[in-house]
Amino acid sequence: MRTATLGPAQRAESLAGMAERELDILVVGGGVVGAGTALDAVTRGLSTGIVEARDWASGTSSRSSKLIHGGLRYLEMLDFALVREALKERGLLLERLAPHLVRPVPFLYPLQHKGWERLYAGSGVALYDAMSMAREHGRGLPLHRHLTRRQALRVAPCLKKDALVGALQYYDAQVDDARFVTALVRTAVSYGAKAANRARVTGFLREGERVVGARVRDVEGGGEYEVRAQQVVNATGVWTDDTQAMVGERGQFHVRASKGIHLVVPRDRIHSTTGLILRTEKSVLFVIPWGRHWIVGTTDTDWDLDKAHPAASSADIDYLLERVNSVLAVPLGRDDVQGVYAGLRPLLAGESDATSKLSREHTVAHPAPGLVVVAGGKYTTYRVMAKDAVDEAVHGLDLRVADCVTEEIPLYGAEGYPALWNARARIAAEHGLHVVRVEHLLRRYGSAAREVLALITENPTLGAPLQGADDYLRAEVVHAASHEGARHLDDVLTRRTRISIETFDRGTRSAREAAELMAPVLGWDKDQIEREVEHYEKRVEAERESQRQPDDLTADAARLGAPDIVPS
Repeated sequence: MRTATLGPAQRAESLAGMAERELDILVVGGGVVGAGTALDAVTRGLSTGIVEARDWASGTSSRSSKLIHGGLRYLEMLDFALVREALKERGLLLERLAPHLVRPVPFLYPLQHKGWERLYAGSGVALYDAMSMAREHGRGLPLHRHLTRRQALRVAPCLKKDALVGALQYYDAQVDDARFVTALVRTAVSYGAKAANRARVTGFLREGERVVGARVRDVEGGGEYEVRAQQVVNATGVWTDDTQAMVGERGQFHVRASKGIHLVVPRDRIHSTTGLILRTEKSVLFVIPWGRHWIVGTTDTDWDLDKAHPAASSADIDYLLERVNSVLAVPLGRDDVQGVYAGLRPLLAGESDATSKLSREHTVAHPAPGLVVVAGGKYTTYRVMAKDAVDEAVHGLDLRVADCVTEEIPLYGAEGYPALWNARARIAAEHGLHVVRVEHLLRRYGSAAREVLALITENPTLGAPLQGADDYLRAEVVHAASHEGARHLDDVLTRRTRISIETFDRGTRSAREAAELMAPVLGWDKDQIEREVEHYEKRVEAERESQRQPDDLTADAARLGAPDIVPS
C-alpha cells in the first residue's frame, strides 16, 4: 500500500514546496471536487498543489445527506443523462474505487395510492435498476422489489398502517462524506501532490490578463507564499463567486447557496430494517441508516447569510419532524434529536428562482487565461467534475498530457481491504480488540486501519474508547492529527469522527481528552489545549442557541456568536 501522511511536517513541506517551483496545476478548494481535481491532475503526471482555507471538507462536503446515488427523482424530470452518469459513478465507487467507504443501503418508498402509483413508481425504479445494470457497474446491488402493506410493515414496523397501501424497496449507497474527502487528499498526496489545509488564498497573481498563481496565507503559522502555476482551478463551491471577485471576473454563471439541514436520532427511535424515502410538497425526505443512528433530511431553502457556518433554525427542525412524523407510528420529538447539521449546496443560478429547481448539473468555464472554474454538480459525480476541470485546464498547458485515469485509481485504504476484512477476527485477536472494533476501523479506514492499529501496538492505552464517545478509540484521535491533517479539536470531533452529531452532548464530554491526545502531535501547550476546548464548547452552545431561533436571520446571528478558532 502506498503511504501518505497529512501531518504537520508534510503540511509545512507542501507549503514551502509549492512556493519554490511553478506548478502545472494549483487547485483552490479542499472539498470533494477540489480534492478529486488534485487527484485527477497528479495521476496524469502533472505537478499539482491543493490549498484549502479551512479544513478538508469543512464546507458542503462534510454536511451532505451522505448518499452516493443516481438521483432517482431526476428520472421523473427526464434527466436521463445525469442519472446514467451518476449510476456509473456509484458502481465504480462501490466496486473499485472505495469499497471500504461506500456501501449499499436499502430504501423503502411507501405507496399511498392503489393501482396507478405502483405502476408509475415501479416503472421508474425498474428503469433505475436497468440503467445501472446497463452501465455494468450495478451488479453488486440487489434489484428492487414490490411489497404489500403487510410485507412493508414487516421490514419497517415504524410506519403507521394508514400511511401506505404497499411499498417499493430499492438500493442506493452511502458514504461518510468528510472521511471520503480525506481519503481523496491522501491518495493525491501518495501520487506526489502537495496539499495544505488552513492555507487561504488572499488574491491571484497576474501577468497582464493571465492568472499565473495565487497568494496564499498560512492561517496557522502566519506566513505568506506566492504559489505560481500554469493553470489555477477554482473549486470553491458556494464560495465560487467570492473567489472569482478576486480576479474581477464573475464569469459566465452565478452560484447560489441552498441550505439543507439534517437531524441525527438514535437507531432505537425508529424501528426499521430499511431506510425510507418520502415525498414532500417540495422534494423528497430521506430517513437514512447511519451506524447506531438515523439521519433525517433534508430541507432545500435559499441562503444568503454566512457561508462558513450555515445555521439550522427551529423552523427547519420543526419542518423535518413534522414531515417524518406524518408516517411514523411513534412520532419523534425534540428530545429525540441527538445532532443537527446544516450544509449549503452550490447551485447554478439562472434557471428558476426556486432553489429546488436550480441546476444540480455542473459547469466548467475558463473566464480568464490561466484560470478554470468548476461549480455545481452533486457529490456522487465529483470524479466527472474533476475530469472536466482538468481537461479544460490542459488546454492552457504547453505540453502533451495523458487522459484521465481516475476510473482505475482506488482511493487510499481500498487496496487490500477485502483481504483484511476477511482476516478481521485474526486481526482482532492479535491486537486484543473485539472483532466489532476492528470492523469499525476497517469501515472507516480500509487497509489504512493498520496505521491506527500500529499506534495501539506502540501505546496500548490508545486502544481504549474515547471518554463520552464509546464508538471511537483514543488512537483515532491521534491518527487524525498525525496522518489525516486535523489541525484543531473541531476537525476531529466534527469531521474525522462524527462525535459532534452522534452524542447528545455533541462531543463536549470528549473534548478535553481529545485535545490532550492531539497536543503532543501538534505541539500544543496547556494554554492552547484550553483554547481548543473553550472554542469547541462555545461552538456547540452557539449551534444549540441557533437551533432555538425562529428563522434564518436570528439563527445566523446566534451561530456567529462563536468565532473561528485562533491558532496558538
